[in-house]
Amino acid sequence: MSTPDSTAIRPLAAIYTGSRRQLIGRAVAGVLIAFFIFGAVTTDSFTSIQNIRAILVATGFVGIVAVGMTVIMLSGNLFSLSLGTTVSVGAITFLWALKLGLVPAILITLGVGTAACAVQGLVIGAIGANPIIVTIGAGALQAGVAAWLTDGSSIFPPAGDKSFDFMTSTPLGIAFPVYVLVVLVIICELVMRRTRFGKEVYLVGENRQAATAAGLRVTLIITGAFAIAGACAALAGMLLGAFNQNATLLVGGTFTFDAIAAALVGGSAVTGGRGSVTRALFGALIIAAISDMLLLRGYSTGIQIMVKGLLVLFVVVIVQLNAREDRA
Repeated sequence: MSTPDSTAIRPLAAIYTGSRRQLIGRAVAGVLIAFFIFGAVTTDSFTSIQNIRAILVATGFVGIVAVGMTVIMLSGNLFSLSLGTTVSVGAITFLWALKLGLVPAILITLGVGTAACAVQGLVIGAIGANPIIVTIGAGALQAGVAAWLTDGSSIFPPAGDKSFDFMTSTPLGIAFPVYVLVVLVIICELVMRRTRFGKEVYLVGENRQAATAAGLRVTLIITGAFAIAGACAALAGMLLGAFNQNATLLVGGTFTFDAIAAALVGGSAVTGGRGSVTRALFGALIIAAISDMLLLRGYSTGIQIMVKGLLVLFVVVIVQLNAREDRA
C-alpha cells in the first residue's frame, strides 16, 4: 500500500489552513452582523446616527490598543496586563508635555509607551519570564511612578492650547481616532504579512523552541512585539487625553480587558502564531457595540464585563478547538 506523497500533502494542508482562516473571518463578520441586527431590533436608539458615532469612537480607542495586544499574542506571549496603565500614562504624559510643543509631546509620549513595554518584552524574551507576572509588575510600576510624579491629581493641557484640536475633530462626521485606527491596521497588517519581522513574529508564536533552533532572534522579536504594543497604547492614551482634555490614572479604565477581548474575538490564538490585526479591528467593533448596547439598556459595568467575559470564553474555546484539529 503506497503512502501519501508529502509534497502533495503540503499544498492540501495550506488550502485547509487557508479555509480555516476564511471560516474564522466569516464567523467574526457573521457575529458582528447578527449582533447589530439584534441591537437594532431590541434596543432603542441603537441604530441612531449619534449612537453609531459613539460606537465608532469607542472602537477607535479600543481598537488601537487591541492592535498592539494582537501583536503580543501572535508572538506567543499570551497578553499584557499593563497596556491599560500605559494608556493612562500616555494620556498624562501627552497633556503634560504639550507645554514643550505638539511635536515634542507626541514624540515623548510615543517614546515613553514604547520604552515601557519594550523593557517588558526584553525581560520576557531574554530570560523566559512569565508574561503575566512581568506585565502585572510593570503595570504597577508605571502606575506608581505616574502617581508619584502627579501626586494623584488630574493633568490638564496648557490653558488656551489649541494645537491638538485636530485630534478631537470629526472629518465627514467620523471621529479622528477611527481614521487613526484604520491607518494603523493597514500599516501593521502590511508589516506582519510582508516583512521579515512580521513573519518571524508568527514563527516565534507558533513554536519558540523551533524558532530558536532555526537561529531566529527570538529576544529581539519579542521585544519588538511589546514595543509595538506600547506605542499603540501610548497613541490611544494621547488621543484619549486630547479627547477628554484631562487625564488621571483612571482614564485607562477597562482598556486592558477590552483589548484582550477584541483580539480574542477577532480570532487570535492566545497561544500564539494564529490571528490577524485586521480581524482585531472587527473584534474591537463587536466589543464596543456590546458595551454600548448594555449601557443603553441600563446594565451596570459589572454586567457589561460579565457578558464580554462569556463571549471571550466562547471564542477561546472555538479557536482552541480549531487549533487542536489543525495540529491533529
